[in-house]
Amino acid sequence: MPRRHIRVTGAPEAPLRAALTTLRTELGVPGSFPPEVLAEAERAAKAPALPPSDATDIPFLTIDPPTSTDLDQAMHLSRQGTGYRVRYAIADVAAFVVPSGALDREAHRRGTTLYFPDEKVPLHPELLSEGAASLLPDQDRPAVLWTIDLDGDGRTRAVEVRRALVRSRAKLDYAGVQKQIDEGTAEEPLALLKEIGELREALEVERGGISLSVPEQEIAERDHAYELAYRAPLPADGWNSQISLLTGMAAADLMLAAGTGILRTLPAAPDGAVGRLRRTAHALHVDWPHHVSYAELVRSLDPHRPDHAAFLQECTTLLRGAGYTVFRDGTLPDITTHSAVAAPYAHCTAPMRRLADRHTSEISLAAAADRPIPEWVLMVLDTLPARMAEGTRCAGTVERACVDLVEAALLKDRVGEVFDGWVVEVEERQPAVGTVQLESPAIIGRIEGTDPLPLGERLRVRLTQADPEAPKVRFEPD
Repeated sequence: MPRRHIRVTGAPEAPLRAALTTLRTELGVPGSFPPEVLAEAERAAKAPALPPSDATDIPFLTIDPPTSTDLDQAMHLSRQGTGYRVRYAIADVAAFVVPSGALDREAHRRGTTLYFPDEKVPLHPELLSEGAASLLPDQDRPAVLWTIDLDGDGRTRAVEVRRALVRSRAKLDYAGVQKQIDEGTAEEPLALLKEIGELREALEVERGGISLSVPEQEIAERDHAYELAYRAPLPADGWNSQISLLTGMAAADLMLAAGTGILRTLPAAPDGAVGRLRRTAHALHVDWPHHVSYAELVRSLDPHRPDHAAFLQECTTLLRGAGYTVFRDGTLPDITTHSAVAAPYAHCTAPMRRLADRHTSEISLAAAADRPIPEWVLMVLDTLPARMAEGTRCAGTVERACVDLVEAALLKDRVGEVFDGWVVEVEERQPAVGTVQLESPAIIGRIEGTDPLPLGERLRVRLTQADPEAPKVRFEPD
């Protein structure tokens, strides 16, 4: 599911990038990998556990940002009678990681890859995640291969999952894919991405789900000042995401049928969170009639518009209640669905970036083959939600700290200026303290006054603090 994407450009010694380096130290995020982990990764890279099945004849392709080398997924799409066949190969990290070994213990400690605006802190050593385990083109790689047959409407008819050796033929990026499809030069299987993606998007609308097209924020330094721009996702981003969602839903169904598994769940958003989001929409002049549902509104937004792009960034707050839910021995949990997906769903397509995905793949493989789940998976299954919650908490802390830092950099030369804003949140016990959303630039900050703040109303505010070295943005009523 989406997170806020912030990208900072510039030389490593530029002030904002230097501040991000300092931030990593202050947050205590994992640094370099211990020697024993690197040594095990080097051994595993030379001798992974190879699967008996060979699917290297299938011309897979990958679609990722142009600079990405940690490639978790490769796909091949084809027609199957009146419907379609989706083959989705997921990097088989378990072929490299020995249960309870140094790599495994370090992955459990980290939980997830952490993303900063200028670089990432990986879950696994780059020797594996960007090398031996990555589905790079023209390389034979062990994979967990999903084969999902769809009918003419894009609905799932049959699912198979097995281990296989695969070989990607092409590393594509979203802009290039979009260009080929728009110009009509894309051949199958790539041409089918739009066809299948749009069918799956229509089914998402039918079941009441919603995918957020969260724009990427880019911060660029020019003349010792910083400028904010948004890069709207392309339709190809969404079509590609639908293939991943399809696979995650298939994994959830397999595990539910088997009676043991780990789901990604999200209850419906509380009224207070939705109310705050409505006030944010009002502040950004995003028209949200009361009879229009959240899902309908999001689907109507244009991420190319700065006001809509800023609002989509804030929409990610409704996803913060998501968690991992384990169930065993046929006893299903009270909540089995993810409210944004509007169906049971599991994380299984990014094992190089999330710890849980490797275990989900193993349970799905066992369920599909009607064989026992590996003991090493069952031994840690109950601990995974806490491990992933800690990783998610750390990722959230990183995201909030990066947003604070970037916003402080954007406003650092404007302390004392007065802005138009809207009060979107007021603390219950301190009614003179709350959160203000500026109209322009689209920044959210803490506001502290002496009188109770007018929740949901327009307010002129003065910037009192914006220091990238102490990254907090503060306002007071003017």
